Order: sequence, then C-alpha cells, then structure tokens
Amino acid sequence: MDEELRSLTERIHGEAGGSTAYDRLRTAGDLDELAATLTAPGQPLWARELAAFRLGTAGDRRAFEALVLLLNHRDPQRCASAAYALARLGDPRTARAAAALATNELRVAYALHPVRLLVELRAPESVPALVTTLRRRLRPHDPYRRVALACVDGLGALGDPRARPVLTEALAHPTLAEAAVHALARLPKAARP
Repeated sequence: MDEELRSLTERIHGEAGGSTAYDRLRTAGDLDELAATLTAPGQPLWARELAAFRLGTAGDRRAFEALVLLLNHRDPQRCASAAYALARLGDPRTARAAAALATNELRVAYALHPVRLLVELRAPESVPALVTTLRRRLRPHDPYRRVALACVDGLGALGDPRARPVLTEALAHPTLAEAAVHALARLPKAARP
C-alpha cells in the first residue's frame, strides 16, 4: 500500500466508525464502484475523500471535481491528500484550478496546498499564480506568512526569472528575507544590458 494511502486510511478510520463501507472502499478494485461513491446521495465526507483519492491516484479523471473541493477544505490533512492525488491525476484542468484557489483572496487561509501543488505541477499557470499570491502577502501585517513562504520557496524551485521583482520585494520582509535570498540565488542570472 502506498504511504499516502496508508496515511489517509489511518486518518479516516476513526471517522468511518466501523462502517463496512470503509473496508470496501479501501480495498475496492473496481473504479466504477469508487466513482459511484462520489455521486451517490448521502455519502459521508470520509467516503467521498477515500474514493476520490483512490480514483485520482489511479489517473481516473472522474475524481477531479471532488479532489478540487477537498484541496480547498478547511482541514489541512484533507487538502494535502487531495493535492497528492491531483498531482498524480494527470488532468489538464488541475493547474488552472490550483491557480484559482491559490489566488482567491477570500480563501487565502487555505491556499498553502494549492501553492505547493502548483510548484509540483510546474505548469504555465504556476509562476503567475505564485507571483500574484506572494505580492498580496507582502502587505503590512499580513497573517498568512506560511502561504507567503511557500510562494517564495516555490518560486525559487521553479527558477523562473519573472519571479525576480516580487522576490526582491520579499527581501524587505524579515520573515521572508532569508528564503527570498535563497530563492533569488536559484534564478538564472539577469542578462546584462
């Protein structure tokens, strides 16, 4: 069993409360059965999460909508599991959805995992979304430093020169300065005029 699946099943075992559906979903080999769980009425969140995770890691795009909803959940563990599955899903809509979630100021408290997913995907949407999100986090007294730090680290990992201006601005913020120095060092050297 994959380590991420093991972590997920251990976490939701208590939520399942001894339900026979838990063991069935955990071991089901039929992707149609898992997909039916996503659309059947009255399914608990843990069942939808387990089905979506298993479908996503199997590359079944029927999991996409459920995983995007979980990526934006208030529970960080659900967000992390959804990001893991989305990164393996191979759906071309994933980067656009992650960028929309990362840049949504109304949901910025839940943007950490969409930001990390964008870095892992290395999609065309990744750098613009991270630059936008970081620039908004550079306001005075912004409470979302973990999101800002993930953006700084991610922009360094992506190594795109378009990040240079916002990373340079981040140097002025004590909680981001060290990470910004390291991120800037990872960018290609600026061309001389």
